[in-house]
Amino acid sequence: MDATTDPFTAAERAYLAGQGLGRLSTIGPDGGPQTRPVGFRLNDDGTIDVGGPDNANSRKYRNVRADPHVSFLVDDMAAPDDPDAVKPGWGRGVEIRGIAETVKGTMHIGQGYFSDDLIRIRPTRVISWHIDPDHPEQRSRAV
Repeated sequence: MDATTDPFTAAERAYLAGQGLGRLSTIGPDGGPQTRPVGFRLNDDGTIDVGGPDNANSRKYRNVRADPHVSFLVDDMAAPDDPDAVKPGWGRGVEIRGIAETVKGTMHIGQGYFSDDLIRIRPTRVISWHIDPDHPEQRSRAV
């Protein structure tokens, strides 16, 4: 992949690749936010695929079809004794804001449980914190 087109830094990509659960926020029919825990996959092209059981019949899927603006958050707490953590014992994570679309594909996780109806996120803004030793505080940028 061309580094100039990847929306993620090496540290963000490594962090996301090591996680299996995120939270997808969509805009509901009443204009308010709706947030759900979801399985996801980071793709080589910098997009993120979100899956779930019977995804096409879910509220999040219908929300994306009505309004594609989303926020996707992956975060956790570094163990207090983790010598590799930027800030041991502190929260860390990546927030991705972007435009989503519904696509057909295969998650390769939750096989036999997740449907082939995916939500694909194309990042427009990335915010990360406490995952990159070269940038230990919050880092935010349009992509």
